[in-house]
Amino acid sequence: MLKKRPQLPQEQLIDTDYFIYCLEAVPNIETVKVTEAHKSLEQLTMQYGIASIYKTCDTIEGLEDSINALVLDDHNFKDYEIIYLVITGEANSICLNDYYYSLQEIAEIFEGRLKGKILHFSNAKVLDLDEEEAQYFLDITGAKGVSGYGNEFNGITSSNLDKAFFNLFKKDENIIEVVEALHQKHYNVCKLLDFRLYY
Repeated sequence: MLKKRPQLPQEQLIDTDYFIYCLEAVPNIETVKVTEAHKSLEQLTMQYGIASIYKTCDTIEGLEDSINALVLDDHNFKDYEIIYLVITGEANSICLNDYYYSLQEIAEIFEGRLKGKILHFSNAKVLDLDEEEAQYFLDITGAKGVSGYGNEFNGITSSNLDKAFFNLFKKDENIIEVVEALHQKHYNVCKLLDFRLYY
């Protein structure tokens, strides 16, 4: 169940009107364990004042239910600019419970429901789409963009770069300018992890 956040006076909304919704794939949602992604989101709140909701899923149905709860039941949905996915997988698929689902299948599940959102994948999975796959995903879901990394984890997590990306996005709505600023400020890490955006 998503908590309704308290309404703030209008002038304060400028600072807090931005949320990250994180979904992490875990082997079993019954096992409670604080993951690196969860810790990273807590740091995001403390460092940058960016609030987030963190949920886990272990099946495609769990993923669908979590996104549906956000889209259909949470009246503050418009405040969540970024849906942050910490899920393993391959170039154009995600893996849940040893099953692979293509981003095409994911697009069809969330048809028209991700309007104006950015789906950001951590480097738990490589994101490598051709132009047609990316366009299909954006057209079907209505998402504003899909971002992630072209290089595998290899012991280097993207969590610090993810946090920098989210913080830049809080300050600037223009996704192209955000990505340019990210490359200027964190050029080596962007290059190392091969940050990429499809829009």
